[in-house]
Amino acid sequence: MVIAGRRAEALDAAAVRLRERSGAAVHTVVCDVSRADSAEAAVSEVDSRYGPLGVLVLNAGGPPPGRILEIGDEQWLEAYELLLLGPLRMARMALPGMAARGFGRVVFVTSTAVRQPQPDLAASVVLRSAVTAAAKLLSREFAADGVTVNCLAPGATATERRRRILESRARATGRGHDELDAADVADIPAGRPGRPEEIGAAVAFLASTAASYINGTVLTVDGGRTETI
Repeated sequence: MVIAGRRAEALDAAAVRLRERSGAAVHTVVCDVSRADSAEAAVSEVDSRYGPLGVLVLNAGGPPPGRILEIGDEQWLEAYELLLLGPLRMARMALPGMAARGFGRVVFVTSTAVRQPQPDLAASVVLRSAVTAAAKLLSREFAADGVTVNCLAPGATATERRRRILESRARATGRGHDELDAADVADIPAGRPGRPEEIGAAVAFLASTAASYINGTVLTVDGGRTETI
């Protein structure tokens, strides 16, 4: 397993935790998915040191919260590079080789905000909707070659990202963090936010041979919160 991210210290810490929990070999590659040169160097390094990519999980960070008309041009462009163009670039580098070898899995980690938009996460809603459309097109392009392309849409998950979103809402509304946390959880039928390992388990399923006939879909992991049918 190889994990990639922008900060070496955070990567090393994550690798240690993964090794302790799984006993598997975990390697790290520093990569900024929003930069073409960094993404290309990372894919090349993985290919030369660890072998060709068979599974690619694309989980770019979230842009700052903001409503649709509050986001300026520069913020839109930064979010575009991070959420849409960067992951598509990585997929473009990996998919032809997967198809040539007759097996591949690509999983785009998006958000339930694609299906149930949240007004204060406008950049995420707009750009991850575009990622969902791109994944559908890619899934049809490579299906006959043993390659699947899917999206995984997490709901509220107990991560640093969720804490920052709640803090942003607290500043915007003048309400307390604990109050907003409780209100958020009250909307989740399961009565709690998800755990990161639950999201990971869903990704692992989509990457497995058991999911070989699941292609071009969005798997929602949100404790039952999304109301769309």
